Amino acid sequence: MPAESITITDNRTGDSFEIPIVNGGVASDQWRKALPDVMFHDPGFMATSACESAVTFLDGDAGILRYRGYPIEQLAEKSTYLEVAYLLLHGDLPTPEQYAGWVTDITYHTFIHENVRKRFLEGFHYDAHPMGMLVSAVAALSTFYSDAKDIHDPASRDKQIVRLIAKMPTLAAAAHRFSVGMPFVYPDNSLEFAANFLSMMWKVAEPRFAANPALAHALDVLFILHADHEQNCSTTAMRTVGSAHADPYSATAAAAAALYGPRHGGANEAVIRMLTEIGSLDNVSAFIESVKSGKGSRLQGFGHRVYKSYDPRARIIKQVADEVFEVTGRNPLLDIALKLEEAALSDDYFISRRLYPNVDFYSGLIYQAMGFPVEMFPVLFAIPRTAGWLSHWAELLEDDAKIARPRQLYVGAAERDYVPISDR
Repeated sequence: MPAESITITDNRTGDSFEIPIVNGGVASDQWRKALPDVMFHDPGFMATSACESAVTFLDGDAGILRYRGYPIEQLAEKSTYLEVAYLLLHGDLPTPEQYAGWVTDITYHTFIHENVRKRFLEGFHYDAHPMGMLVSAVAALSTFYSDAKDIHDPASRDKQIVRLIAKMPTLAAAAHRFSVGMPFVYPDNSLEFAANFLSMMWKVAEPRFAANPALAHALDVLFILHADHEQNCSTTAMRTVGSAHADPYSATAAAAAALYGPRHGGANEAVIRMLTEIGSLDNVSAFIESVKSGKGSRLQGFGHRVYKSYDPRARIIKQVADEVFEVTGRNPLLDIALKLEEAALSDDYFISRRLYPNVDFYSGLIYQAMGFPVEMFPVLFAIPRTAGWLSHWAELLEDDAKIARPRQLYVGAAERDYVPISDR
């Protein structure tokens, strides 16, 4: 009997079946052969692999995150977001020549069609949420680029990938400017990726917006940390829609829509609201006790569906916070956050439940210190995650993945005869 296998015994019949374990998983077709009338019920995909992927490795128990094999700590310290985007999409870090060409391509495509701005974005209600605008605008791009439907042409795929990564910051900034009644700012392609986004966000009347280098660097690091995170909700949405061979704009809009949900892209906003409600250092102890008693308070920014140890991104982002606050001044909520973290990490209640700070615990504080309103937090998440989404989309097409079509366990009524409405 192979060592890497499991044996299943059907107690109804006494029959036993051996199923091999490959790459830490059991193939569903092997299960179906053994037990064709029994389905694996797994709401939320808690223990189900929907694909094979070479993009991101994540070990939640050990607190490890790697993009294409590279530790997130090294990439955050030494790389740039655009280099990381290239890595995710192509599998390897670029040579100097490849990187120069990649940056040029991205820079060339930052502008959006004038009709997207004038006839589409400006058609939203004055108080439209910027994330809702972004989701809609990304979907609308599919109508501007008819070649996007040629998903089996590698050259066409590459062009759409470049367009999406390049235009996402422009659309994001445009959504914000519209939501606060400010005029649209065109991209300044003499600036680097993060600095260009900050220019489109904050430029007022100055001839050229000069972003603070420390803030531009901090934003670039945050973009690296958020670039991909394995098979999360939005990536699964991207793959599911992509498996139907929809164009990448429609699939990206679906992924962004999933990110719009407060359970996914709204976590750092929830942290800000929690810290604001706590209000002062004197209230931290009472808040901790309220969480432990289960009387309504929830500890936001702690724990993770996957990580059962300290989120490696949280360690990095905590250092970035210090760099940002040296420029912007100390966020008054930071002291509450630090005391809350200290209290939680020294309490057996949270330690036994393996509740540690995640990336969302500090990212909202940084965004707020940089001037971003909380409504922009999921938008800021979507900008860098676009590279990760597209990496998975390209991978599933290259693997010729089957269309996603999960099964269900039916729990409804048995067969019934129709009764005319007059007799009901």
